[in-house]
Amino acid sequence: MSATGEMRMPSPELFFETARAYQGSAAIKSAIELDVFTAIGEGAGEAREIASRCGASERGIRILCDYLVILGFLTKAAQSYALTPDSAAFLNRKSPMCIASAANFLCDARMAGMFHYLTDSVRKGGSAVPEGESTTPENPIWVQFAESMGPMMGNVAAVAAGAIEARAAKAKKALDIAAGHGMFGITLAQRNPQMEMVAVDWPQVLEVAKHNAQRLGVAERFRTIPGSAFDVDFGAGYDLVLLPNFLHHFSAEVNEALLKKVYAALNPGGAAVIVEFVPNDDRVKPLPAAGFALTMLSTTLEGDAYTFREYERMARNAGYSKVTTQAIPPAPQSLILAEK
Repeated sequence: MSATGEMRMPSPELFFETARAYQGSAAIKSAIELDVFTAIGEGAGEAREIASRCGASERGIRILCDYLVILGFLTKAAQSYALTPDSAAFLNRKSPMCIASAANFLCDARMAGMFHYLTDSVRKGGSAVPEGESTTPENPIWVQFAESMGPMMGNVAAVAAGAIEARAAKAKKALDIAAGHGMFGITLAQRNPQMEMVAVDWPQVLEVAKHNAQRLGVAERFRTIPGSAFDVDFGAGYDLVLLPNFLHHFSAEVNEALLKKVYAALNPGGAAVIVEFVPNDDRVKPLPAAGFALTMLSTTLEGDAYTFREYERMARNAGYSKVTTQAIPPAPQSLILAEK
């Protein structure tokens, strides 16, 4: 029934849009690979101009750009295309906020391929990918994640750092677990010149983090512990332990054990800083956080998009005395602070 009280005829539109959603992923990936958004940002408007700059056919660019208009990434007036504010900020490579490289990971054939086994994963209750799920030891996909997602996660790291600014300003030593690109720890170290940052991840992944630390001027205060967060010795004396986008890969029981290990490494009054996709208790809102559960079903054996109540329970079972959460817009994740 519509808002006016009239009966709405059933429509197959949602089915068709969803069944063809892979075309949207392909379109955005192609546009980024061809640098369409950068070309338009530099002044190319008509299809022939964009095609010339991108080394593509005019017909191909016209059809691709029309589809990007349909998706909402471009606008079109007469025969001229223009960037939307979001595309200008995040997809034009000349923008300091550009996250276009994230498509290398998000649209990667290996990631998309895991969803080909979704029916089997639903039956199993966890990833049914024959070649192994994403948390297998030293999986090379995490090197690509670190290389591709750094700019995007740098934006998230900045808002997360702002949310804990007062606490982070007093921290002398911090640990970044499953550091990946290292941007969460590096951002805190940039803001606090007295902070020593220690990063844990697989050896190959840490090479990306070390490169970023060098590039961003904190290499002298940035050291690494190669290996699995579940196996290595963290040491002790940390004021902050960062857990960005990591706990969702594992079961609640595994997470509790890791949080206990983190608790032991923290100084009195220290805190674990968890950045995660956190759905409401109904598990269907907000969309980015709630929908992330399907990603975990397809790519991990026991991971999930946990609610705040579930994270709070894990942390309290691990010994933390106070657990709070806050949104960190515009990021789709939430920040959870578990205090010792």
